[in-house]
Amino acid sequence: MGAVWLWGASDRTQRHLGNEFENNGQDFGAVLTELPLVAVGGAVVPALVWALGAWLLPRRRRSEFHA
Repeated sequence: MGAVWLWGASDRTQRHLGNEFENNGQDFGAVLTELPLVAVGGAVVPALVWALGAWLLPRRRRSEFHA
């Protein structure tokens, strides 16, 4: 949710969604292409970071016992 909120609050997104005079310059193509990528990225990146940490921590503990 944080990634989607941050994307929606950015100046670039507001410009594409018509934050100009009388909604000139609306580009909903940006929403259709970027929003799914932001949502997937916001779900995948934390999961990958967690998996990497879970993979590295047990390796570190095992090496301490063998030293």
